[in-house]
Parts: sequence; C-alpha cells; structure tokens
Amino acid sequence: MVLPPVLFKIAARWHFTCYLAFRKIKTFGFHHKNTTSRVHHTHSLQTDISKCPLERRENQTLVCDFYGTLLRSSSLFPFFMLVAFEGGGIFRALMLLLLSPVIFLLGSNGEVALRLMIFVTFFSLRKKDMNLVARAVLPKFYLENLHCQAYEVMASCGRKVVVTSMPRVLVEKFLKEYLGVETVYGVELEMANNGDYFTGFVSCSGFVAKQRALKDLFGEHKADIGLLSACSSRDNLLIPYCKETYVISKSTNKLLREKYPKPLIFHDGRLAFLPTPLAFLSLFLFLPMGIFLSIIRIIVGLVLPYKVALPIAAFTGVQFRVKGLTGSTSENPKKSVLYVCTHRTLIDPILLSTAVQRPVPAVTYSLSWVSELIAPIKTVRLTRDRQHDANTMRTLLSEGDLAVCPEGTTCREPYLLRFSPLFAEMTDEIMPVAVDVKVSVFYGTTASGLKGLDPLLLMMNPTPYYRVEFLGRLEKELTCTGGRWSAVDVANMVQRQLGNALGFECTGLTRKDKYMILAENDGVVSVNTQM
Repeated sequence: MVLPPVLFKIAARWHFTCYLAFRKIKTFGFHHKNTTSRVHHTHSLQTDISKCPLERRENQTLVCDFYGTLLRSSSLFPFFMLVAFEGGGIFRALMLLLLSPVIFLLGSNGEVALRLMIFVTFFSLRKKDMNLVARAVLPKFYLENLHCQAYEVMASCGRKVVVTSMPRVLVEKFLKEYLGVETVYGVELEMANNGDYFTGFVSCSGFVAKQRALKDLFGEHKADIGLLSACSSRDNLLIPYCKETYVISKSTNKLLREKYPKPLIFHDGRLAFLPTPLAFLSLFLFLPMGIFLSIIRIIVGLVLPYKVALPIAAFTGVQFRVKGLTGSTSENPKKSVLYVCTHRTLIDPILLSTAVQRPVPAVTYSLSWVSELIAPIKTVRLTRDRQHDANTMRTLLSEGDLAVCPEGTTCREPYLLRFSPLFAEMTDEIMPVAVDVKVSVFYGTTASGLKGLDPLLLMMNPTPYYRVEFLGRLEKELTCTGGRWSAVDVANMVQRQLGNALGFECTGLTRKDKYMILAENDGVVSVNTQM
C-alpha cells in the first residue's frame, strides 16, 4: 500500500495537474489549429518513407518514436486501457473510460492527457501486474498495429533506438524481445513501497525525457535514419540528430502474420479486441446482456437434450459447424473409440459430445471446480504420472468412448502444441477430431487469471463460432498395433493431420513452455487460481 507521505505528494501534484488541464482546455481550439498547420509545413520538407532504400543498412543506426511511427493506431488510449483492465481490474478501466471525454478535450495524446492516462492507469498498480501485462498481453496488440513500412525500414538497420514519451514499462519488453531494439528511452514512472507499486506520476515530461535522451545518445553525432510521424510535431526533435529523415503517413495495412519478427504463439488476457473508447463503452453496455446470455447458454447445455439444446443455442447467437460426421462415429459394441481433439478451450470435449449427440467422457490435466461442476459430461483428472494416467485411460476406454486433448493445454493462435504420445499406446481405435473456436469479445482461457471464470466469459461472446471436424478413424497399419509406428510417430502424424485440417502450424512447444512464457511458472496451478 502507498505510504501517507506519498499520498500527500500525490495530492499536491494532482492539484497542479488539474491547473494545467484547465489551461489546456481553455486554449485547446487555438493550439490545435496552429499545431496542425505547423506540422504539415514542417513535414512537407521531409521524404516519404516509401522512398527509403532498404539495401546496405546492416551497419546503420535508426532512431524513432513508438507511437505514430511504429504503431498504426492513432490513439494511445487503447493501450492504457489494456493495462487498466488486464492489470488493474474492471473498476479502474471504468474510471479511465469515464475520463475519456476529458482526455479527448486535452488533446488525446497531448502532454496533460498523457499524464492523466498514466495517473489513472498506474496509481497504486502493482509492478508485478504491469510486468504480466507487458509480457503476455500487449505484444499481441502491438504486433497487430505495427506499421508495415516502418517495420521494414527498422528491420533493415543494424542498430535500433526508440525514444518515446510513453512510459518505458509499456513498450520496452516488446521492443527488445520482438523488434530487437537495442536501447529504449521513455518516461520513467515513480514508485512507492520499495518499488512494488506505481504512484501514477512521472519523473519528468515526455518532451524533456526525449530531448535529454537524444542529447545523451548522439550529442554531436547523428543517427543514420530517423522516422518521423506525419501526425505529430514532437518528432521534430529527431531532425537535428539524423542524417536522413523519413515521414510515416497513416497506414491501414496490417503486418501479415507470416512477416511477424517473432511468431505470436502464446498470449494472455481476457479482451479479444482493441479497447478504443467506443468499443469499450459498447462492452460495458453489453455486459448485462452478455451475463444473461452466458447463464442461459450454460443452463441449456446442462439441462436439455442435445437435439433441443442446439436450436436454442443457435437462437442465442451460437454458430456450430460439424463436418465429417456421417457414418464415422457409430458406436462400436466391441471396442471403444478414442477421440483425439485439438485443444482450444475447456469445452472442446463438450463440443465433441454435442456433435455426436451423446456424452463422451474426457480426461483433463487442469480444471477448476466451477468448470467441473457445470460440465454436462464426465471429466476425469490426470496426474501427470505416466503409469497412473495410462491405467486411468485404459479403465475409461473399457467402459466406452473417451475424449483426450494431447496438447495438455489450450492455444489461442493458429498453432498446435506438441502431442503427448500416451494416447497412441491406449488403443488402435483412434479418431482425430479438429476443433476450433473463434471469439470476438472475451477469451475463455487464461494462464494467470481465475480459471473458474473461463466458461462464463466464453459464453458471454455475442456470436461464438465453433467448428468440429471428424477426420475418420486411423487405419490399424498407422497405429502402434501395426508394428511399424512408435507412439511418438503416431502422435506426430495425428498432429500433422489436425494441423492440415485446420490450417494451423505444428510446433514442438509444450504446456510448460506456455506457462513459462506467460506466467513464469511451470503450469502447476494453485487451488485459489483455479476457482
């Protein structure tokens, strides 16, 4: 908790900030008009980035800002909202949303507006929560907003320097890990309680921080390339320190996934959209209806038969597509079928049961008691003890069909994690099932949040899309029974089949890799986190 002396300091600074805000609102119209004309005149003398040659730049230095140059987004607000919601909670996000009209009047990305967003977002926020958002949430949205031409120019240079008026903790991790930026200078945030909490205040203004950084970095020397934003006059600070300067105009072209500097396989957080003020306001207005939809959908799935539940679910907006079911899943009275599914959400086995119109038990490694309570099918926990889990699966198969997700954890992006080969040793009646889920508002999976909320949030999406495709039973010659294939070979083959069916890329990453990247642990979830 922030100490009383710090609170007194915060009150004094907040009073001064309100005074600056009043002056800013009073002169906003005049200032905006003159700044626009000045920026246009200054940048008209610079070269467009499309004319920047990319050859022989390996030994050259590039310097640029983050907002307006590397990012296509015209506003910083959504990225502060991501931190406020994912790191600080829904009430902090609501406060930031209520202040969005004031932020707009202050100039959206002006100095006073920036300080106001920083204060609301970071006041009393734990450093641990900010680090989690910077590591697991923001990279996805940054990659989706990268400016194509700016990224290509940056990638062609050997040394990369970013000097920005944004808080350094917001951008540094992404810039260094994904874009290979050597040096990042940004606004430093003040800390309290031995560096565990943010106070919400900055050590100096963004303009002063950028000016000092450029002088310290280059002095009398100059960078080879400077990237300037056509939307802001602040980048004019870079001109004296660059041999060549190129102006970046606003672009709507997204950087294609295959051109990402680093594959985006794992990410966390609940929001599936960029929270602009209008989009986030729409979310708050939709919340009561979303909660009602979620409860109705869960009750329908629990109580009603499959043939009745499907039309009702479709009426509430659920899109459910089944392919390859005809004649391929009839019950075998002599031998049970092991359904091998891709793992996108915790309801994958429920989708399988809905498709075949009968309950199919499932084995799982991690499931909250809430999800276990409302599951309309039998779920059995695995212990990660190979022999014990093998005996459990054989017992279940002796009683009937069984569903298993060999990846061991979910993945949101179009990638498949490594398949555990244990399922291939259980039976030769194996049927691969490609399962995919698409959402527009909330992700129904988490690595660091409360797993008990997963089903509720998943069902809150207005029009969730579910796809289940049966690929047909494997021929016995392609199983371990045939004698030519090992369990690992069968697992890899099934992974490739499912990847091809979904258009996903196969990887060798595991559950442990996912949790080390997102939550910095080995994936062993505590009871409190599972609730």
